[in-house]
Amino acid sequence: MASSSVFRFLVLLAALIWILADEKNVTRERKRSPINGSWFNMGLMEFEKWSNQSGIFTERSRLCARIRGLTPGQRRVCRRHKDHMPVVSDGVKKGIGECQYQFQGRRWNCTVMGETVFGPLTFIASRETAFTHAITAAGVSVAVSRACRDGRLTSCGCGTGPRPRNLHSDWVWGGCGDDLEYGYKFTEGFVDIREREGKVKRGSREQGRQLMNRHNNEAGRRAVIAKSRVTCKCHGVSGSCSLITCWQQLASFREIGDYLRDRYEGATEVKVSRRGKLRLRNPRYSLPTAQDLVYLEESPNYCVKNESLGSLGTSGRECNRTSLGLDGCSLLCCGRGYNTKKIMMKERCQCKFHWCCHVKCNTCVKSTELYTCK
Repeated sequence: MASSSVFRFLVLLAALIWILADEKNVTRERKRSPINGSWFNMGLMEFEKWSNQSGIFTERSRLCARIRGLTPGQRRVCRRHKDHMPVVSDGVKKGIGECQYQFQGRRWNCTVMGETVFGPLTFIASRETAFTHAITAAGVSVAVSRACRDGRLTSCGCGTGPRPRNLHSDWVWGGCGDDLEYGYKFTEGFVDIREREGKVKRGSREQGRQLMNRHNNEAGRRAVIAKSRVTCKCHGVSGSCSLITCWQQLASFREIGDYLRDRYEGATEVKVSRRGKLRLRNPRYSLPTAQDLVYLEESPNYCVKNESLGSLGTSGRECNRTSLGLDGCSLLCCGRGYNTKKIMMKERCQCKFHWCCHVKCNTCVKSTELYTCK
């Protein structure tokens, strides 16, 4: 009887040691993993101040060494294209801002948490991480394409895309369009190079994450091209429109953000095979296209605060009491209920125009209710 108890104790002890060692290995891998979103911090950098320094874009400049989060391959690209880095920064800022707009009423709302921008969330291969990679890649692609058109970069200019087949034969394909091709290629080279660096075991979690990031980066770049449109302008005396010139033009970034949010809603869960390919986790679902988003892991619980997982919880968040959607108090507060607070707001009212020429308004006090999650 005693020997049986000792045997059970040893089995339980061995299992506990194995679990702790496995968790330690995963933590170590996550800490040293170069494939998280650390390069996103470029969106928080103030390149405007750096640009005022003389020689910032020269060969001897140490600009690339001062940008944290870049892999060796990205630093090589940076050294060849130093003048592109402020534009890349603008693109990441676009991505962060659009992410916060698209998720403003959700349990996870793209909160900026530090140098990796989205914090530990980037270590989790969730659908939210998939969206952050797609929207930032799209932001960089848009920023570079537009900078080419505006003459801000030395290695590109106006777009030289092929003439659309269905364009009217009398219309001129010209003008100075956004250089979508260059924006796509540069973004692919700069962003995706980090996913190709370093040797990883075939079929491992690390390779799966690399493949996932590359797929979602590509989806972001393709979204930019998919939402672009042909724009035309009339020329001629007194509006005669005797000549019509057309060119390729980017869509607004809000349209691209809406497009990618729809892809987020329909993201596909995948797994990495032993051969190092992404495969459907549930074979009953349809295969994702290059425009779709994919993820490997389920999202963490965003209802409760857990900074180690990148979740700040929803306690204290403002909610909409009358909404049945994700921003409603019922869903956003995760069933915990909400607090109601009456606040007094001052606003201009009863404005009148006086000749000539000013507007005079009264100040009205308005009572309103503010609802926050418990």
